[in-house]
Amino acid sequence: MENRKAIAQLKIRVQWGDMDALQHVNNTVYLRWVESTRLLFFDQLIDGTVGKAAIGPILAWQDIKYIAPVVYPDTVHVFFNITALEEDRIQGEAELFSMEQNRLVALSKNTLMAYDTSERKKAAIPKHWREKIIAFYGPSIALKRTR
Repeated sequence: MENRKAIAQLKIRVQWGDMDALQHVNNTVYLRWVESTRLLFFDQLIDGTVGKAAIGPILAWQDIKYIAPVVYPDTVHVFFNITALEEDRIQGEAELFSMEQNRLVALSKNTLMAYDTSERKKAAIPKHWREKIIAFYGPSIALKRTR
């Protein structure tokens, strides 16, 4: 698991306050972990200008499958990858691994779009985003279709 290639990855220490009344990490926390890793990808994609760029990436859709509960103390390793680069969207997937359990604990699928902040509407995927993603995965990523 440690040598896996991912376009973005984070190791996140589970905090005592991440747990809920049922004594495991609250479901919403998993989504924040995915969000933090996805934000790292966004920063890399647009050279650290998230929130300042004229065209920025936004989350259009996500789902998550919870596989196993996580409890304190633990460290969760989140791997974020692009699964398809389409004309108007980027499909992504995050895998969440518990270091303590040495297993996959959740899987999240994401649809990302380009957003024009001045026009306040969807935009085309910028050429330099496509180039960076293709440089990482190879040209076949742009041929994959998930719909």
